[in-house]
Amino acid sequence: MPAPDPAIVARLRAAGCVFAEDEAALLTEAASSAAELDALVARRVAGEPLEPLLGWVEFCGLRLHVDPGVFVPRQRTSRLARRAAALTAAGIAAGRDTVVVDLCCGIGAIGAVVRDGAPAAEVHAADIDPAAVRCARRNLPADLVYEGDLFAALPVALRGRVDVLAVNAPYVPTDAIALMPPEARDHEPPVALDGGPDGLDLHRRIAAEAADWLAPGGTLLIEAGDAQASTSAALFAAAGLDATVDADADTGSTIVVAVAAR
Repeated sequence: MPAPDPAIVARLRAAGCVFAEDEAALLTEAASSAAELDALVARRVAGEPLEPLLGWVEFCGLRLHVDPGVFVPRQRTSRLARRAAALTAAGIAAGRDTVVVDLCCGIGAIGAVVRDGAPAAEVHAADIDPAAVRCARRNLPADLVYEGDLFAALPVALRGRVDVLAVNAPYVPTDAIALMPPEARDHEPPVALDGGPDGLDLHRRIAAEAADWLAPGGTLLIEAGDAQASTSAALFAAAGLDATVDADADTGSTIVVAVAAR
């Protein structure tokens, strides 16, 4: 990759881009003309997230399509994605037909990682945001990506058959959205961020139905904030699942793991 124009690096650095040189190189690669490059740099300087400007995000070694105005998967979620992939691969290795659902899928990042690690898996995905669904249908088999509200989006035939239910539902408390970085607050849809007053509105709704969709012994993985995780786990435990919290300080990732009875 050629060295970026120092003037572009300076513009990005003045705008507070910590990795200005790397971003300048990526934007230069993405642009098909000098005019397009100038427009991309101007949008980045104005605060738009880098990944939608490039048209892709790197996640667990995969380059996934992402459009402007869509939630960009966070790198901390890669731990949940890899765990879902490992569970899926283990099921297939044991000779089971393994069904996976990426719920609140956004661009389908978790489902894509599962398919990459376990190509034989049957991977479905769903999201309520039409723009996210359009992206997910480019990152996953389009006919297995559904638009709708949580479980209502899924084919009824999946009820009681889901071996791995991977979820990155919105969990930011409503009042905390104003404190988020402007890249998220101003450029990502509220439906992908807002988890209600305590951030757990979606967790409550998912806990109320998850047991009906999980196969015997099936596992639900759901991301949560560190301060919320014990409350979230209690919601899933109250719904009849064996729920624990798995936190990792190095990645800043906190996952509630809830297992259905066999």
